Amino acid sequence: MPEHSSFLTLILAHMRDTLDQNAHLLGETIIGGEKPTWHSWEPVYASGFVVALVILFALSIRGKLAGEAALIPEERLTARTFAEAFLEYFYDLAKSVMDAERAKKYFPIIGTSAMFVFFSNVMALVPGMPVATSNLNITMGCALVVFLMFNYYGLREQGMGYIKHLLGPAWYLAWLIFPVEVISLMVRPITLAVRLMLNMAVDHLILSIFLGFLAVLVPLPVMVLGILVVLVQTLVFTLLTCIYIGLATEHEAH
Repeated sequence: MPEHSSFLTLILAHMRDTLDQNAHLLGETIIGGEKPTWHSWEPVYASGFVVALVILFALSIRGKLAGEAALIPEERLTARTFAEAFLEYFYDLAKSVMDAERAKKYFPIIGTSAMFVFFSNVMALVPGMPVATSNLNITMGCALVVFLMFNYYGLREQGMGYIKHLLGPAWYLAWLIFPVEVISLMVRPITLAVRLMLNMAVDHLILSIFLGFLAVLVPLPVMVLGILVVLVQTLVFTLLTCIYIGLATEHEAH
């Protein structure tokens, strides 16, 4: 996908020589064997910007969700009501995939994934803003975190039973079932990463093209479609995270 320019591009351009030197020290990319440039740092800083944004958002509503004042709902849409509705929706989603006990136990990783992906995707609707999730390196990083965590949860909950599950229902089928299960596990982070990256990159590119035609009227239908893409991709990524964690931590009795 083509690289997009944002306000971060202008900021990082002032540190171009330093970033170029640091990029060359990393060597070539695993896929494609390309040498990174100073522009390759932009998705990293974009993801850091989103992390800072999420932290500031959480700190701004933390006090409002503590004490007796949290029991009284606010009458208008505020940061608090948005956070409550957003997190409640994904908590209910997690409960629909797994039981309430496991949903509560694993919601920190589920809720964090939903918040990071949502705020990153929303950047695609604002011209000139960096979109971290339009870069495969960032989405692959998110997918690998989910991959490592659901395997860790599975091993912690089931021990060797988690490995035994990969061998299939009968020992004489293990030679056939085990490679298939391993390939299935390896494909999961790839599908998470590529699906999210392609949808957000294409959405951001189309919006940028239409903004070049007319800054007010023409992009409106595309922006409406972009909002749907933001919501759907956040839902899909979080739903798959819930499913993978639910499958990894589900005992045979269930």
